[in-house]
Amino acid sequence: MHNTLAMILAGGVGSRLNILVKLRAKPAVPFGGIYRIIDFAMSNVMNSGLTRVAVLTQYKPLSLMGHIGDGSAWDLAGRTREVKILPPRTGEEDSDWYKGTADAVRQNLDFIESRPSEQVLILSGDHVYHMDYRDMVRFHKRIGAKVTVAMMTVPWEQTSQFGIGILDDTGRIVDWEEKPQKAKSNLASMGIYVFDTDYLMHSLKTTTETDFGHHILPKALSDGELYGYIFNGYWRDVGTVQAYWEAHQDMLDPSSELDPGTWGIVTNVENGAPPYDLPPARIPPGARIQGSAISAGCIIKGSVINSVLSPGVVVEEGALVKDSIIMHGSRVEKGAVVTKVIADKAVVFGAGSRIGNPDAEQINQEFPKHLVSGITMVGKWAEIPARAEVGGNCIIWPKVSREDWKGLKVPDGHTLRPA
Repeated sequence: MHNTLAMILAGGVGSRLNILVKLRAKPAVPFGGIYRIIDFAMSNVMNSGLTRVAVLTQYKPLSLMGHIGDGSAWDLAGRTREVKILPPRTGEEDSDWYKGTADAVRQNLDFIESRPSEQVLILSGDHVYHMDYRDMVRFHKRIGAKVTVAMMTVPWEQTSQFGIGILDDTGRIVDWEEKPQKAKSNLASMGIYVFDTDYLMHSLKTTTETDFGHHILPKALSDGELYGYIFNGYWRDVGTVQAYWEAHQDMLDPSSELDPGTWGIVTNVENGAPPYDLPPARIPPGARIQGSAISAGCIIKGSVINSVLSPGVVVEEGALVKDSIIMHGSRVEKGAVVTKVIADKAVVFGAGSRIGNPDAEQINQEFPKHLVSGITMVGKWAEIPARAEVGGNCIIWPKVSREDWKGLKVPDGHTLRPA
């Protein structure tokens, strides 16, 4: 793989994740207790033997840049190994914020030219999956393709969310539809591409089109140079609140293929942000844990059922956390009940509070496409007073303090922001 250069697209806003991306880039969102979403792409790169990687950032990149650091966590630091952070080149003539996936790569063609390669592997930094890219690169080289797209079968009702291809018997893509309303196939693009370097350079230099799915791949199709590589493992785009919550449920399901530990997914434990150096979790007699993932530094005196807890979470006596994702340093005080909640870091659930209603029929009024299935979200550093009641499909905004509460009840489908 020494002749393959990897580029990870990590600049998207990810607005459908709502308050989880108000203070960070989507690939930097925590996942699975101890990881961040970008850890999956970075670990796949490491485990596939790639040694030269660029990460293209844009939106709120600070936490992402700090997390990646010099790449040592993924064995990408050294004389012949590197990970390079590439932000947009604002302020230069003829360049601006990235206008699309292809434009992001185009703005960094000098990086590609300065690192000679036969292939460029283009990845998304916001998917949860395990993949050995060596198999895809071998396929690409064996059939003599100029462009290869990783593809997998998805449910028909999800086809409008993806680029959809139809393949002939040789693996050549003979038809392509980008996010069609009525698809001809359910073979979907995973947003992973292998380009012959010369073909990629020519394609981006001879057009001003901005997106791979809408523009560059259809052009390769018309050239007869577009092929599909079929992937059969676990892969999930966690770009929505519902998908993010469901992926955590997959992680808790022993029958699911989602298993970061077995996959060899690693994270950066040296950047100082999360408390990875905490002692083992403390679970005294009387506590109840069922079907959950508990991280280091947690103190569980109440009940945790079917939930994922990041490092340093405290669940006090008589408290219940069920079907929820609770991030670093949050505290669930005595008698609080937290059900189907996604809570960001350092949230305080006051004693006796009741948060969440999985049976809520009222979707979120402010974000009707984000919260529809009863999930409630609580933002970073938010405080929920003792005895407060928060319904389902609700949002408690980051940094909401006890003083921001005009009463003790937030009905189903409502949003509470700081005053």
